[in-house]
Amino acid sequence: MRTYVLVHGAWGGSYGFRHVRRLLAAQGHEVFTPSLTGIGERSHLTGPLVSLTTHVLDVVNTVRYEDLDDMVLLGFSYGGMVVTGALDAIGDRVRELVYLDAFVPADGQSVTSLSPAREVPQGLGAPWLIPPNERAYDSPEIAAFSQPRRTPQPARTFTEPVRLGAPLEECGFGLTYIRATAEPSVAFEAAAARAKASPAWRYHEIDTGHMVPENRPEELTAILLGLA
Repeated sequence: MRTYVLVHGAWGGSYGFRHVRRLLAAQGHEVFTPSLTGIGERSHLTGPLVSLTTHVLDVVNTVRYEDLDDMVLLGFSYGGMVVTGALDAIGDRVRELVYLDAFVPADGQSVTSLSPAREVPQGLGAPWLIPPNERAYDSPEIAAFSQPRRTPQPARTFTEPVRLGAPLEECGFGLTYIRATAEPSVAFEAAAARAKASPAWRYHEIDTGHMVPENRPEELTAILLGLA
């Protein structure tokens, strides 16, 4: 049995992993899908002080309170920022770190530094909630379920820089990058190029748009099972 911790992306929630969670559990694995504060299932807890650090602690506390170890830790999209920020606290519990069409930041980088086209208002009186990006889904049924559940996200989660004590390639666990090839992204393409060029990384592609866990849960699950 393997332990999986799957961290969702911006404006989303753990519901996005509902099919992947069931498929992995059906194979006898233990699966945790923490909900990040202020968005998704925990949108009732939103506020201007919710930050990247808040989301990092959501994941760190899930791992510590459940006493998880030897786990596959996955960050989807913005979730790549979150899992990276969690490594200094729980990196010794990670067996494989997976970035699913995700940001792969270095120490001191933020979403806004990695994706300059993403404008986040700053300064006194600036809006603190950022509306969700439009996303493409593989079917109207998936879109009808997911689009109403996407929520605005506090701006500090995008502007706060991540903290990472050592480069990923020196952390001692496995590294995997999974790229959704049907949707362009400068930041994700750069991360994919890094993975493809390094022997420290495994690299996979799925021919779909960005919302991989909902569009292609079976293909994603097959890759994750291969890592186990």
